[in-house]
Amino acid sequence: MPHYITEACIGEKDGSCVEVCPVDCIHPRKDEADFETAEMLYIDPDVCIDCGLCVDECPVKAIFSEDDLPDEMEAFIEKNAAYFRTDAAT
Repeated sequence: MPHYITEACIGEKDGSCVEVCPVDCIHPRKDEADFETAEMLYIDPDVCIDCGLCVDECPVKAIFSEDDLPDEMEAFIEKNAAYFRTDAAT
């Protein structure tokens, strides 16, 4: 089960989660062109290995495993996946 970044990250984009991710599935990184314009950070569900290291690093508690995702945040499953579909197409 992948993890997902949710609404608490909007406008925050701390990036601590990026530094601990062993598979580079959290984007955009601070050194990527779209970091400034991105609303939040996103986890690629196809790359995430469910290690959970990012969860404790997030200062705003925006990251949840799919099993722990609150019902009212289920839209963020698609929001995370959509970022990577769009990114791949550009």
